[in-house]
Amino acid sequence: GFIFQVTSFQGVALRSLSTASPYDHPEHGRLVYKGNLAKAVLGVKFFSYSTSIFNLFMMPYIMLKSGIGVESLLVQAAFYGLIGIFTFVTPVTLHFLTKGYVIRLYYKDDVDTYTAITYNAILAEKVTVFHQKDVKIPDITKMFTTFYAKTKSMLVNPTLFPNPQDYNHLMGYDKSSFFKFEDLEGVKEAD
Repeated sequence: GFIFQVTSFQGVALRSLSTASPYDHPEHGRLVYKGNLAKAVLGVKFFSYSTSIFNLFMMPYIMLKSGIGVESLLVQAAFYGLIGIFTFVTPVTLHFLTKGYVIRLYYKDDVDTYTAITYNAILAEKVTVFHQKDVKIPDITKMFTTFYAKTKSMLVNPTLFPNPQDYNHLMGYDKSSFFKFEDLEGVKEAD
């Protein structure tokens, strides 16, 4: 359908007429999935990174004021280890757990390709393009993996697909069936 927008900009009315859906992307295709935790993932990662940077800048001040330099080597190692865990291990772990979380998934019908948008380590959007034939479903259910696109693990919530057929096509469920209708007719004839 047509989209008609009237936007006011400093008292001047601007009008635009478009036939494209607001869910279409000129390069990636039709939007088939939007993750509901995208803002939460971004917020948690940003908070973790900012606290790590704060820790790095405050470390010299804390060491100077606490007098930790005169304590035993064991106390120094424990202190630096604790600060190191919160400074480096937490952001790395968060990135490892959330790197495959798909914030948006687009589909191009004509070439049967998907474009998954995820966050990379520096909180920028990362684009991964793959064909439906590249999708592999893990043999064992994994906590942070719904499917593999080539070798990259991806996490989506099946209930957030507005059209269930889009999820079925992504996973290849529409191509494989346990039995075909012709096989069912053969069973009827045998009876």
